[in-house]
Amino acid sequence: MPRLVIAIGGNSLIPDGDHESVQDQYLAAAETDDHIASLVEQGWDVAISHGNGPQVGFILRRSEMASSELHEVPLDFCGADTQGAIGYMLQQNLVNDFRQRGITKSVATIVTQVEVDANDPAFANPSKPIGSFMEEADAKRRRDEEGWDIREDAGRGWRRVVASPQPMRIVELEVIKDLLDAGVVTIAVGGGGIPVVTNADGDHESVQDQYMAAAETDDHIASLVEQGWDVAISHGNGPQVGFILRRSEMASSELHEVPLDFCGADTQGAIGYMLQQNLVNDFRQRGISKGVATIVTQVEVDANDPAFANASKPIGSFMEEADAKRRRDEEGWDIREDAGRGWRRVVASPQPMRIVEL
Repeated sequence: MPRLVIAIGGNSLIPDGDHESVQDQYLAAAETDDHIASLVEQGWDVAISHGNGPQVGFILRRSEMASSELHEVPLDFCGADTQGAIGYMLQQNLVNDFRQRGITKSVATIVTQVEVDANDPAFANPSKPIGSFMEEADAKRRRDEEGWDIREDAGRGWRRVVASPQPMRIVELEVIKDLLDAGVVTIAVGGGGIPVVTNADGDHESVQDQYMAAAETDDHIASLVEQGWDVAISHGNGPQVGFILRRSEMASSELHEVPLDFCGADTQGAIGYMLQQNLVNDFRQRGISKGVATIVTQVEVDANDPAFANASKPIGSFMEEADAKRRRDEEGWDIREDAGRGWRRVVASPQPMRIVEL
């Protein structure tokens, strides 16, 4: 079958300044996916990539606004978050379109790294502005304390600037090819891929930070693979979802809030990224020829599960009673008083029935 690569701009998911919310972006993705489904119906095999500029900007701004309470989000994790979240909205809409059209195709989102040259001249001359405008003093403090590159931006204030190195190789390319050859509509290389470099030991590492807890876990997993085991990895995300929700709450005066399902998709992208990067490095060190991929995953539950009538799992921050009841009345939240410490949102924990991407 003929193969087509479709690139969706991150800005194309935001029609205008009045439609920036996650729900607005989801509806824009649905409109785009309808056209993609038509191409698949005509016999095309499709690979999809997407931009993520505005979405990374939202994450960075929430991170800045919540920095008095929470750690800030590194830039590579912003990319991984958006690969998870945008991939989720695209794949869910596509699966629905395929069902409506009677198309028997699977869809998968792959968290993707792109190798760049550590000596790329772009690193010596960062020029791409990201994040919010800052006062000069704050910008220079960030430069001195955190190593940021900064630049004055046309008289409007100071901003962080980052490099845009040339991509050399898609790290997960073989996995992507295998999926496409199997007829799977594959969403990959979101935002151009998360840039990584090869260090002196031959390992991939982010141009940002290292992830020690995941590295320790992955070392044990690599030992099992070395012994001959085939391995599928799942992970929890409770604290990480909590961080996203808290940043979302603290930035709600300026930005749209993040729905709970998108918090889950964000964390699948970010946690998957740190696990797969460390595993690829462990495999290289041990001489294991295995690919690693993070697949953003949905689980079908029963809409009539009794858990929905008795939501009991607390999430997010404590609230005053008046604010909790306002959220209940205006946004449909289930709320509960929590042992005299304040009010919290509670959600259902229904039983899983089926992994959609199985």
